[in-house]
Amino acid sequence: MRTRLLNILFWSVLSAAFIGPGTITTAASAGSGFGFTLLWALAFSTVACIVLQEASARLTLASGKNLGEAMKHRFRESFTGRMTGYLVLVSILLGCAAYEAGNILGGVAGASLITDVSTVILTLLIGSAAFLLLWFGSTKVIAQSLGVIVAIMGICFVTTAILMQPSVSSVLYSAFVPRLPTGSEILIIGLIGTTVVPYNLFLGSGIKHTQNLKEMRISLGAAVILGGIVSMAVLIVGSSISGEFSYHALGSSLGNTLGNWASLFFGVGLFAAGLSSALTAPLAAALTARGFLGSELDENWKDGGKYMKLVWGSVLLIGVTFGVLRVQPIPAIILAQALNGIILPFVTIFLLLVMNDASLLNKSSINSHLYNFLMGIIVFATLVIGLTNLAKALNNISGLALVNERYIIYASTAVALFVAWPVITKIKNYRTG
Repeated sequence: MRTRLLNILFWSVLSAAFIGPGTITTAASAGSGFGFTLLWALAFSTVACIVLQEASARLTLASGKNLGEAMKHRFRESFTGRMTGYLVLVSILLGCAAYEAGNILGGVAGASLITDVSTVILTLLIGSAAFLLLWFGSTKVIAQSLGVIVAIMGICFVTTAILMQPSVSSVLYSAFVPRLPTGSEILIIGLIGTTVVPYNLFLGSGIKHTQNLKEMRISLGAAVILGGIVSMAVLIVGSSISGEFSYHALGSSLGNTLGNWASLFFGVGLFAAGLSSALTAPLAAALTARGFLGSELDENWKDGGKYMKLVWGSVLLIGVTFGVLRVQPIPAIILAQALNGIILPFVTIFLLLVMNDASLLNKSSINSHLYNFLMGIIVFATLVIGLTNLAKALNNISGLALVNERYIIYASTAVALFVAWPVITKIKNYRTG
């Protein structure tokens, strides 16, 4: 039992990576604006996260290569493959940079709830702390300590959601019946993008462990489910906010239910979530870049190598710059999650292809037909949702309602089917070697 709990704790790094300011902001905003209606997006993305993270971790267990290395190995044969791989790399790095901006802005917002210190100074303090921790390589203990605070904050949200006594039938209906209310487009993409974080697929594939396949599946699944429950609790608590969503309103909702200490702890927890996630995003960006461009055998690409520092330093600098410019945190964070949601289908397509590569995986570790079916549904659904909501958002921004929403869904489905055919063909080719 002790070993099982330690293994779950190990994989909780993935849950901690997506339970940050982005998840809190996006989920609470969804609850505030649409009640329980968008719970289905979190339920879907939690299942998708388990399936995709398991595949990514299984890839490394079976082949000894992380996701970036496996993609480089598979797609280096042609110019088109290499260019596509570089495009994915650039997309992931941009997603990490956007995520980092949200992490620092969210951490500053949390600190601002408990102190009157200037936001610029708070930004520089968080950025400096993250820089020093990354530079000297002592992130593990600090991140775990901050993770405990974030976990307690998660318990506060779950407790508050239970004490609110929401209608169980309404919660279950909203969790299993997809609905796309007008104006929810960016939030839906954001809810998926903040749970199935594209760079987490590279992070989960890149971290080393000694677990066997069965133990990895159980521990990883349990850790992600716990993270999904917290995310759903945040949305439910957010539904209690009347009027426009703000961090102050969310803290007050916790305080009114549990007492003033909960409101204070929310500020501390949001700050801790921002700081711990501010360590994760740059590291994930560096690990992804190393998988595509370098090797652990190269001194420059080792954990303390100059190329690794250059990548994580650039991502961190972008986040600090957004904070110094005093960008409004809530819209910036939601847009960052939406960007990750748009990138996600392309990363999952490549993961699906790699998991059917007979030159990398043996018969016992290559995707089964059932697993291909599950991953295929996730890839197809994320592609349709991403295309549909992006088109709807552009349509609404134009102010002219140029295209009927029903036709947008039809067109997005047609594009997804058009993409699916060559993917299926490549899977057949890869499985035969």
